[in-house]
Amino acid sequence: MKILGIESTAHTFGVGIAQDQPPYILANERDTFVPESGGMKPSDAARHHALLAHQILGRALNKAGITINEIDGIAVALGPGMGPTLRVGAVVSRALALRYNKKMIPVNHGIGHIEIGYLTTGAIDPLILYLSGGNTIITTFYNGKFRIFGETLDIALGNMMDTFVREVGLAPPYIVEGKHKIDICAESGSNIIDLPYTVKGEDMSYSGLLTAALRSVEKYNLSDVCLSLREIAFDMLLEATERALALTEKREIMIVGGVAASGSLRDKLEKLSNDWGVKLKVVPPSYSGDNGAMIAYAGLLGAKRGVFIDIKDSTIRPRWRIDEVEIPWRN
Repeated sequence: MKILGIESTAHTFGVGIAQDQPPYILANERDTFVPESGGMKPSDAARHHALLAHQILGRALNKAGITINEIDGIAVALGPGMGPTLRVGAVVSRALALRYNKKMIPVNHGIGHIEIGYLTTGAIDPLILYLSGGNTIITTFYNGKFRIFGETLDIALGNMMDTFVREVGLAPPYIVEGKHKIDICAESGSNIIDLPYTVKGEDMSYSGLLTAALRSVEKYNLSDVCLSLREIAFDMLLEATERALALTEKREIMIVGGVAASGSLRDKLEKLSNDWGVKLKVVPPSYSGDNGAMIAYAGLLGAKRGVFIDIKDSTIRPRWRIDEVEIPWRN
């Protein structure tokens, strides 16, 4: 079985192709919208996706060396994400399904990140840190669903770091040679300044930290503010992770999502894993950001268990949480 997956939940339009035997991923093509200045307008990102969709689809099929007729189903990320960009992926998927008489498979974007993590890291029963621009979630699988033990109460860790570097004039671009701009800025820092640290149970809050850091730029060296913001934000996550480890008694930690590419976070989690005697599994950088392969692979798992959706029901779900999704292939 071969499944084509379409990702368009935010700044990236991606097309992946997965099959049910090694090598599981046959193609993973994408293009990411980067605004020339300021933050990203959803309408601009949607326009980018609509203009490039056909090119990326063609690249994916060429990479896999197959035609659309050899595809058994069209998986699409219906949420969570930004409405205008989600609609582009949904429209492209419906058009392909109708034109080529293929079944559609609904995929939750977060489940895509998690399942590509299982595939690429070999994790078996991990505590999962799902860290991206729009999500900061501590979860694990239990009794048919991914259960959330902790999450951000306001903005996500990745969004907080992106917003800070943009507001102080360091971005865009946000990533340079694989490093986030806040890591590059923090390399010159040497002093930790006093900033808010907010952990409530296993939940975290980053909005106050962001506001205080932006105000501190006028008073302190920028590199020291970058260093302090990053260290405090990561330490909050580590405290919540330790509590979840103590509660669940898991022997593995798996990190998925775009923030998984952070070397400084990985160093901290490696030390935490050594202290707790657990294994650390990190999704490879090529699959950490948003991509179509993760949607194709999660769609493949769903299709093999009969998870399909009628085209008339394939509406987007901008606030679709991972703990709302039934996971029949893991029962």
